[in-house]
Amino acid sequence: MDNHDAVDAIADQWARVRPDLDTLPMMVFGRIYRLSAAMRGKVDKAYAPYGGMSLGEFDVLATLRRSGEPYTLSPRELTATLMITTGGMTGRLDKLERAGLLTRSPDPNDRRGLRVTLTAEGRELVDQAVGAGLAQQRAALEAALTPEEAEQLSGLLRKLLATTA
Repeated sequence: MDNHDAVDAIADQWARVRPDLDTLPMMVFGRIYRLSAAMRGKVDKAYAPYGGMSLGEFDVLATLRRSGEPYTLSPRELTATLMITTGGMTGRLDKLERAGLLTRSPDPNDRRGLRVTLTAEGRELVDQAVGAGLAQQRAALEAALTPEEAEQLSGLLRKLLATTA
């Protein structure tokens, strides 16, 4: 079986025109980028039946859900956790609030602040969606790797991420 993929083809092209280059980093990160894009599409499709939720909207609901009772954070805490701009966060919050999945209320400890709270409907929806997204991710792992290989890959990616973040 030939395991040659599109990333190998790109590295082969570079080897022909620039044999002096070590393309291993390109091959590793090229595959990470492509894998991320492919899985993002699959997970987005898995979330779509849950109110047409996008991955970005899921991230907001999931962050609130993971925060534990009472499932409340400030917009600043959400923005920092999700690494998006305040403008991007406002748009997501507006859409999710209109859908009844979260509420915004004044912060009792800061007159200028807000608190964002997951509603019961939002909690139910994100609990269902997270299972669907994980099923897509699990299927991709199980199709290619043993459980031990998946653990090893997770550890290697953690190590790589720690040195690049």
